[in-house]
Amino acid sequence: MPALEREASALERESAAPGFWDDSERARAKMRRLASRQRMLAVWGGLDRRVDEAIELVELAAADDDATMAAELAGEARAIAALIEEQSFQLALSGPYDERNAIVEIFPGVGGVDSQDWAEMLERMYLRWAERSEFDAALVSRVEGEEAGIKSATLEVKGESAYGWLRSEHGVHRLVRISPFDQQHARHTSFAKVDVLPEVELVDDIELDEDELKIDVYRASGHGGQNVQKNATAVRITHLPTNMVVSCQNERSLRRNRESAMMVLKSRLLQIELEQQEAARRKMRGEQLDAGWGNQIRSYVLQPYRMVKDLRSGYETSDTDGVLDGEIEPLLRAWLQTRIGVEEEA
Repeated sequence: MPALEREASALERESAAPGFWDDSERARAKMRRLASRQRMLAVWGGLDRRVDEAIELVELAAADDDATMAAELAGEARAIAALIEEQSFQLALSGPYDERNAIVEIFPGVGGVDSQDWAEMLERMYLRWAERSEFDAALVSRVEGEEAGIKSATLEVKGESAYGWLRSEHGVHRLVRISPFDQQHARHTSFAKVDVLPEVELVDDIELDEDELKIDVYRASGHGGQNVQKNATAVRITHLPTNMVVSCQNERSLRRNRESAMMVLKSRLLQIELEQQEAARRKMRGEQLDAGWGNQIRSYVLQPYRMVKDLRSGYETSDTDGVLDGEIEPLLRAWLQTRIGVEEEA
């Protein structure tokens, strides 16, 4: 709560400053965030008053030995507890970029064609989750594997707090199953990496020097590499200082592919800044990153038993089919619950 109050006060001061509306896009984004913070503070203020009133009534009921009122107050206490739990959870979605759209990038890791297939399974899982949760998800770029699966995929997920919900997915995901590509039907372990980035909204989030960009244009290709367009509409952008490469070929026009690639590049650079800030906070707190095997954040085991377990929150479920079909909200909520208080202190 103190962090919310400080942020709301800072935004109010900023909105009252001369020239605030000179940049209308920036101003609207700031005002949306201010309105969100004010709504949360109003809800918590209402809960505080409701708790105070309930305490007063409890004292009256005890003094009068009123069993009927005591029973009613027990119901009120349960209702208040449920509201507090839900609003406490909402605090985990109050980070500086949580309200934004999300960029989800998926890459196969160790495991050959099995990992490429696993990456495609994760792509479907997130698309199904977005559909179930009424988020808009669109494919920005996708490179298919020669035999099966994908070599990479980039999704844009749009909706309120899309990044806040999905940032828990950032990391290495591990799959254990009987490989459909192994004639011996042996059990294989595959890895895939998921990067989740907040979509850049404001010009001053990330500033790019055009001289530091190398932009290549080529013809979009389909499965197996064959050209499917006669005109060169696909775009590859290389950020020379970091040697970071972003490509997009799913849009029909060169302009739209360039805009999409620039959006992903800026979002990646913003994520690097956030990770550097988090590393600095860990160093100040004396925390060390877990150097466990694979650094996986979650394991999906289909053989010899069925279990999905998040190694950070400890949440686990045997409904592997449901999870892979996009029913991942319990996993997302469990991780977000672990962040309540941690980020408030940070």
